[in-house]
Amino acid sequence: MNNTSPFSFLQSFASRFQPPAWFVDEGQQKLVLFLNHVLMQEKEAQSRLLRKKGSVIHVRWGVFALDLLVTPAGLLDRAAPGATPDLLLAVATESPGVVLQSVLAGKAPPVKIEGDVQLAAEIGWLADNLRWDVEEDLSRMMGDAPAHTLASAARQALTGLRQFLAQSPGAATTAMSEPPRAFP
Repeated sequence: MNNTSPFSFLQSFASRFQPPAWFVDEGQQKLVLFLNHVLMQEKEAQSRLLRKKGSVIHVRWGVFALDLLVTPAGLLDRAAPGATPDLLLAVATESPGVVLQSVLAGKAPPVKIEGDVQLAAEIGWLADNLRWDVEEDLSRMMGDAPAHTLASAARQALTGLRQFLAQSPGAATTAMSEPPRAFP
């Protein structure tokens, strides 16, 4: 019986694949723009980040890393190269499969947290309370009714995928083998 994960290919590919520097730079910039878009939809989120303006957050997952600076507007920007991080957030597993399973299950992947406890608490609040309103963004592009229909279909597909993963025999084993999420 073959017990290898269907995501093992992704894991081996991700560990060997080194994208060009310009691609990484553009991807990081787009990620920051997306995060700020989501933050601007919730004033409380900006207020919470504003308390920690000037702080640098180092985010790492395997070979991918990003340094974020909390701006005076309560948003995020990329920190200057070599900036000393106040908080380190490192995804504790390099397996894309484990991360994907966690996200699809509605849970955060296991994360190692080191540094500023107050900043970590604010980031934790953001992770627990901040959500991207996809349907609202889609409605701006295609109208309310098509956006609602598309979002409903996506929610149903996601629910079906979650149920399928919950029934898979390897899901419980994988979840049990992962270390618990670390909090400050």
